[in-house]
Amino acid sequence: MFGAFRPSNVNSVGLLWKTPWKLSVTRKANARARLKKVDAVIEAVRASGVQTASLARALELPKEHEMPARDKYTVFSPHAKGYRKGIHKVPKWTRLTLRTNPKGF
Repeated sequence: MFGAFRPSNVNSVGLLWKTPWKLSVTRKANARARLKKVDAVIEAVRASGVQTASLARALELPKEHEMPARDKYTVFSPHAKGYRKGIHKVPKWTRLTLRTNPKGF
């Protein structure tokens, strides 16, 4: 009961990881920088002359400067009010390509 392996108050009371309801200015800037870095890598691979199916799909995606702010910071969610939720609510959002959404959303 009072040993080395007793549960901590934080774990037994509520959520351990709290997610803010909106992105901070810094996190938005980091997301934009990440999109620009991905665009630079796609452009470098295209310039090298390599042709693959994944490169063809990547070239169809919009570039960071072509994307509206709505698509940069939110994603489609059929369960959210207004059918949009913050991109930071998506698990592993920094590793996924979330540049396209269904038409009309």
